[in-house]
Amino acid sequence: MIAQLTGRVAALEDGRCIIDVGGVGYLVQASTRTLAALPQPPETARVLVETVVREDAILLYGFAEPAERDWFRLLNTVQGVGAKVALGILSALSPRDLVNAIATGDRGALTRAPGVGAKLAIRLLTELREKAGGMPADAGLPAAALSASGGVIADALSALTNLGYRRIEAQPAVARAVERLGETAGLDAVIRESLKELAQRSPA
Repeated sequence: MIAQLTGRVAALEDGRCIIDVGGVGYLVQASTRTLAALPQPPETARVLVETVVREDAILLYGFAEPAERDWFRLLNTVQGVGAKVALGILSALSPRDLVNAIATGDRGALTRAPGVGAKLAIRLLTELREKAGGMPADAGLPAAALSASGGVIADALSALTNLGYRRIEAQPAVARAVERLGETAGLDAVIRESLKELAQRSPA
């Protein structure tokens, strides 16, 4: 089984790339996030690989970072999510975004991914709620955020958006607040800490 490829980027195409290793070109399917992280041909790159063996083919799926590969594996455990849909989800949502969406029950975020309708989004939220606690969230958002009560996180986000903050800036602030305060923190404390975080990051 191929777990990693290091070689020359021979081509970057829609949804896939070709990695030339010693004169052998490996066709690797990947998310738009991973493809964007790869250097332009003919530079050298390292790609983490998940090998999927079928009766009619051996398929390679590539990832720029371990967190994305781990999420690809987990997403494929959900009924109705195959490799294509998993890559679509990872193209639309980073590991950090996935942790956030599952922690807050944000069905709308998941339905932005191609191939994910309302029913599949609910299934993802339901089946991954318990499993996602130990998943990597990448450098932007600690996975510890998932350990906190989803209700507190959702309520804190709702309060901050009602105060005029955008969800995209409120989510990481709430996650950092929960990390500092601990998973048993109350809603008022999380909101206050989140507001401090947002104030520190706001331009003077």
